[in-house]
Amino acid sequence: MIISNVGAHVLEATLAQPFAYSRAWYAKRHSLIVEIETDQGLTGWGECYGPARINAGVVRELGALLIGQDALRTEFIWHDIYARFRDHGQKGSILQGLSGIDIALWDLKGKYLNQPVHRLMGGPMRDEVIAYATGLYRRKDGDPAHYLADEAAEYCAQGFRAVKLKVGFGIASDVRAARAVRAAIGNGIRLMIDANHAYDAVSAIALGRRIEELDISWFEEPVPPEDVDGHTRVRAALTMPIASGECEFTRLGFRTLFERQAIDIAQPDTCATGGLSECKKIADQAFSYGVRFAPHVWGTGVAIAAALQLLAVIQPSTPMSLHPEEPMLEFDRTDHPIRAALLTERIEHVKGVVAVPQGAGLGIDIDRQALSHFKVE
Repeated sequence: MIISNVGAHVLEATLAQPFAYSRAWYAKRHSLIVEIETDQGLTGWGECYGPARINAGVVRELGALLIGQDALRTEFIWHDIYARFRDHGQKGSILQGLSGIDIALWDLKGKYLNQPVHRLMGGPMRDEVIAYATGLYRRKDGDPAHYLADEAAEYCAQGFRAVKLKVGFGIASDVRAARAVRAAIGNGIRLMIDANHAYDAVSAIALGRRIEELDISWFEEPVPPEDVDGHTRVRAALTMPIASGECEFTRLGFRTLFERQAIDIAQPDTCATGGLSECKKIADQAFSYGVRFAPHVWGTGVAIAAALQLLAVIQPSTPMSLHPEEPMLEFDRTDHPIRAALLTERIEHVKGVVAVPQGAGLGIDIDRQALSHFKVE
């Protein structure tokens, strides 16, 4: 099965209501979808996390190198591209572009062999995954303590047993929001917080100590990703687990986090850190260091499907037992018109649980009309 074309589709949609995380406002959502065609008429789909227009250029450059190659040689292609661009691409857009390509190649491999990706990656540990609701961003109007509490309560009413709150808006504001959300969801629901590396270690520790009583399941990206010492300081000072990794790349980058004992939970993004090929290696590496694994997911249904295929084969963080600590799916609940329309059949949750797609490849089909509708020339 020979690669005949590699395409990069930049998609854009305007939001009905802007929302903010700790470092920026979102008024639009952007996505980059990778399409790989072959001489046998099969098409594979992938997605890149990161700046869509920049990564589109990367995908097109890398894609030109793939024309005429065997699409089933996923491991060779990954290492060949990485080696070609090692001097300038150990992190960042080269890896993000490679991630989308790798996912699309796995989709092709599954379609060619008529098997879901997870069966080709070792077979399923599970056929459904517990999801946590990512939302609870800031809005232009209203009292955050009120609207965040109401939003969190709605997620619980839908059946989610875990929610993640965005923090990084100042310690006093974060404390008030976290307390309001915990009061709204009660003590039986897991609550995580995510600062998107808005703090330094001093502020992150101060925030953590003020809300430790709320039983926080993890504190995500408390400090900038390159501040490994800061992660270590925060982890040593707080009782809550520290999570990070959505801005880290490859098993080599995560090796540093593991060896320095900087995190409790690894969060690589399948669409950024090197694709399905590399994420499986990172997950195995995390297990060997006793670090839990919870991949970052922030994209369309393609990204969600890729994460589900990966999560199907990941071993529990704890040793096999009657009640293992199962990996969870990050399930974005914010406004995303592209995510809602891109697949012919949406990936939905049922009371906070999401089934792993069982069709060939990623187990999804793209709505080409939606792809055309959101595409930016």
